[in-house]
Amino acid sequence: MIDAKKVEERRNDDVSRPAGLSRELSNRHIQFIALGGAIGSGLFMGAGKTISVSGTSIVFTYMLIGVVLYFVMRAMGELLLSDLKYKNFADFCTDYIGPWAGFFIGWSYWLTWVVAAVADSVVIGGYIQYWYPDLDAWVAALTILTALIFLNFLTVRMFGELEFWFSLVKVIAVVSLIAVGGVLIAVSFVSPSGVTASLSHLVEKDAVLPYGFSGFFAGFQIAIFSFAGIEMIGATAAEAKDPHKTLPRAINAVPIRVMVFYVLSLICIISVSSWHAISADKSPFVQLFLISGLPMAAGMINLVVTTSAISAANSGIFCTSRTLFGLATVKQAPSVFGSITRRKVPGGSLIFSCFCIALGAMLLIFIPSVMTVYTIVSTIASVLLIFIWSLILIAYIVYRKKRPELHASSKFKMPCGIPLCIFCLVFFVCMIVLLALEPDTLMALSLMPIWFAWLALVYFLKYRHINAANRSVGEEAYS
Repeated sequence: MIDAKKVEERRNDDVSRPAGLSRELSNRHIQFIALGGAIGSGLFMGAGKTISVSGTSIVFTYMLIGVVLYFVMRAMGELLLSDLKYKNFADFCTDYIGPWAGFFIGWSYWLTWVVAAVADSVVIGGYIQYWYPDLDAWVAALTILTALIFLNFLTVRMFGELEFWFSLVKVIAVVSLIAVGGVLIAVSFVSPSGVTASLSHLVEKDAVLPYGFSGFFAGFQIAIFSFAGIEMIGATAAEAKDPHKTLPRAINAVPIRVMVFYVLSLICIISVSSWHAISADKSPFVQLFLISGLPMAAGMINLVVTTSAISAANSGIFCTSRTLFGLATVKQAPSVFGSITRRKVPGGSLIFSCFCIALGAMLLIFIPSVMTVYTIVSTIASVLLIFIWSLILIAYIVYRKKRPELHASSKFKMPCGIPLCIFCLVFFVCMIVLLALEPDTLMALSLMPIWFAWLALVYFLKYRHINAANRSVGEEAYS
């Protein structure tokens, strides 16, 4: 029989963890940490490739993915708020699917942000070459990573404050680009190359599907990676003040804002410069100002997108360290990764994660093409994210069947819960099929079975014995 009092205490008790993480992130911090991860290299660098292969249909691609991921976020939000002892989505996946799911999703999310931070580091090197063309991209990337390690050893509140200002810069940059693009379109600005800024570029001949449906489908890879970071709110749940207020606000606001930023900025870029003038291996934001004959503004925008990539990498480092710390606290990772510094920062997991990111950034030594490395690592991240988002949806379906009383009392219910979860899962299966159709994404996709086979081997050989301990967070409340 369910003890209602215990259930209520279990849902609302803000668990005291003397040696754990502190709740020092406000709604302002959480919103911008998520924005910092989501508005990064996928938009500022990857949008060039997506436009070059998909044409103007990429606008619809971003809108479709944004809607699907909003429902994933709503499912995650309801689950997190159903029990504040859930520090992240790995906890409720463990509870509802099984310890293996928590193990797989935890380590996969850690690798996702290691790879995403590598992608951001790679493009940082590419951006810096705008000013220093003779500087090796990997040198610039490692230099920035060293600085970020120092920043992440500060207090959580200080990290949140720095990330807030980092992210604010990129938000202002995107809004400024939309405003400038709008003015150029309104006055029918003619660039030195003879292109007139006009919304008609969105529907000009062969612009919508320049390479047919194969090009349209190819655009989904970078587009999916562009939304990496939306679920980062789930990783900040353990360090949020008043999560019943901050998490719903962040979940409801961030997807809408990201969709607006992406859709409107892409419309402006295409309208000002026309899709066929956009290079696949350069930032379309910088190209817009260069094509428009404003090289000084292009330099300023390059500075902004460099800062933005640094912010996205910084958010990735935050997530990798917290995810690895969470795995260690439930004994699904070596105990050294569960250590906490005097400033309440997970030092062991932070150092190891940054070491792995640095190794990944050094791929530039062997593959000097920034876009080639970026495509490989972003595809790996996309596959991992699809896996993680799918497990979140599966956990939600089990939650609805196993604990309907928690759903009934929830103040943040997912709309059309189970049917929409099924729709989103079908969508993700289709995305995996699409990744197998392109040679560059297929190469990265073919590497993923190795990762999951390795996780399965490690789990069954070393961590399966902790099933009983990790089966539920506070399961005694339901006994």
